[in-house]
Amino acid sequence: MRRTRTSTCAVLKPPQIAELGCPVEVRRHPAARRLTLRVSRTRRAVIVTLPMQCDLGEAGSFLNRNIDWVRERLDSLPRPVPFCDGALLPLRGEFHRITLTGKRELKGVVHVHRSDTGLAELHVGGSVEHAARRLRDWLFEEARRDLDARVMHHAKKLSVSPKRIAVRDQATRWGSCSTAGALSFSWRLILAPPHILDYVAAHEVAHLAQMNHGPKFWALVVRTMPQMEQAKLWLQTYGLDLHQYGPAVG
Repeated sequence: MRRTRTSTCAVLKPPQIAELGCPVEVRRHPAARRLTLRVSRTRRAVIVTLPMQCDLGEAGSFLNRNIDWVRERLDSLPRPVPFCDGALLPLRGEFHRITLTGKRELKGVVHVHRSDTGLAELHVGGSVEHAARRLRDWLFEEARRDLDARVMHHAKKLSVSPKRIAVRDQATRWGSCSTAGALSFSWRLILAPPHILDYVAAHEVAHLAQMNHGPKFWALVVRTMPQMEQAKLWLQTYGLDLHQYGPAVG
């Protein structure tokens, strides 16, 4: 039986890094031969990887020596946008202003309101304390509804059938397809223009027929999603910006 290499993770809070306002993770890995440092753009976290024999003191010193590099990388990231009153949030590619009404809404806990100013608003009812969670849950359901429809559309065109469709808070992938035929997607796709969600749905549905990224796979994607290249370019250019929005950021 082949041994699986594992890593361990700890939270490190050296004095000089606390002011940056982001999580710092230390990961021990058997394959690591030296200390390495990176900044996760999707999670806005600092990650230090070190050999198993190193202690946390070495990791802290290494991090402090590179504090300016870390600060520069963090400053280059899009600023977090929490789900708070007055914040601007894209929904299907159109910006909406979040409005926490603090009262029961007859049109639903969350609903879209068109104001006279021309800027759409997302009215979130109920207590302000739980508004961010309610908005997140609503966005999950909106993403699920759109993805269900587009997955079924592409699956019919390619004569395949997904076993299950899940919507998750994925940080590294927009979508995935398991060998068992289960599809999983990031809820943040509902923030992007509709053709972006449509492309990711088509991409994962094509994996039901071709579990690779070879020529036959891409031919299937193009067959059901002719605007594939435009959507791929949009994700490469703007996709990471979608990770700045969320109830727990800021």
